[in-house]
Amino acid sequence: MCSQTALKIIPMTTPEKTDLLDDAPPHGVTAEQQALLDKEISEIAEQHDLQLREYPIEVLVHKYADGLETDEAEIFIPGYQREFIWLPKQQSRFIESLFLNLPIPPLFLGDTDEESHRGALEVIDGTQRLRTLHYFMNDQLILCGLKKIQALNGFRYSSLPRHWQRRFKSKSIRIAVLAVKLDEESRREMFDRLNSGGTKLQPMEQRRGHSDGPFLEFIERLAKDAAFRSICPLPEKKISLREYEEMLLRFFAYLDRHEQFVHEVDPFLTDYLKYMNDEVAADPSALDKHQSEFSDMVAFVQKYFPAGFRKDLKHNTVPRVRFEAIAVGTALALRENPDLVPTDTSAWLEDAAFKKHTRSDATNSKPKLLERLWFVRDKLLGRDPQIIERRNIDEEWKSLELF
Repeated sequence: MCSQTALKIIPMTTPEKTDLLDDAPPHGVTAEQQALLDKEISEIAEQHDLQLREYPIEVLVHKYADGLETDEAEIFIPGYQREFIWLPKQQSRFIESLFLNLPIPPLFLGDTDEESHRGALEVIDGTQRLRTLHYFMNDQLILCGLKKIQALNGFRYSSLPRHWQRRFKSKSIRIAVLAVKLDEESRREMFDRLNSGGTKLQPMEQRRGHSDGPFLEFIERLAKDAAFRSICPLPEKKISLREYEEMLLRFFAYLDRHEQFVHEVDPFLTDYLKYMNDEVAADPSALDKHQSEFSDMVAFVQKYFPAGFRKDLKHNTVPRVRFEAIAVGTALALRENPDLVPTDTSAWLEDAAFKKHTRSDATNSKPKLLERLWFVRDKLLGRDPQIIERRNIDEEWKSLELF
């Protein structure tokens, strides 16, 4: 039998005690400290005022997809966001939730003053959901593994009955837009808090804890290289999060193993780091080739790319995807022709094809990775960029072992 202990309530009736609680600062805190606290909370909380909107799925996907190929979409995914990691079953479950009319958390968007995205909204939280909607509406997702509405399994968007297509694309998604502009550091912090309740270790910081060794020490030394930093500027916040080390690990891993990459970046990089730590521990001279290729690549980019890895000289940061394309593509070209003297690079750097390969969504599928690396390699070597033959979407999903 349940029981509950009775509590004796003693009312506080002394006027002096009530006044003390209402007016005086608590022990050890001055009135000035309280006033400062009020001021800071008011000013900082004001920066996170939100405007709530609702968009039909069709409109939301259009705002994301229109201009996606040229990185000029009205809604875009910034470089600090997680790469797309939802498997088809996770994507399918989200789509099923919409058919079930279950409540969906709002997408959080923020305004930005970045020159390349002025007037656009960046996704602070909700990239997996937004990309899933885009893939489904564009027939790049076949629903699978569903338990509630099992009859949906095997359907693409285009194969749904017309009336269900109309109902789906007209469903509303809630959007929370920051009413004021925040700098990138503030947007990153908001992203971290929305996803983990606070700042979490970045993958490179985690690797320092569990994959330390001579190759990681080598990368950390190269990350301090003055010539490299001069052509690859980063904000102090990114530097403190070891973004230079992350970039260089990607450079060497993709240079050596790009054709072995499948889908998930972090385990791919960690496996490569562990292998190279063991390799260099057994034979320190294994670093000679990597040192030489890094130095040659940096010298080449300094000489032949007017803005280095940046989009132009006005930019003070470098997106990972652009760095990967130029750095690895250059090193691959130099492997074929160490005495390479290219034609003017600025012509194809402004080309729509290059922008397509290095836009913010051009992330972690193997075909996209290979095509952006090979595009730079082949342009530098003066030949037509190699194109990967596309299989149908069913075969591509299966090749990634996602089912």
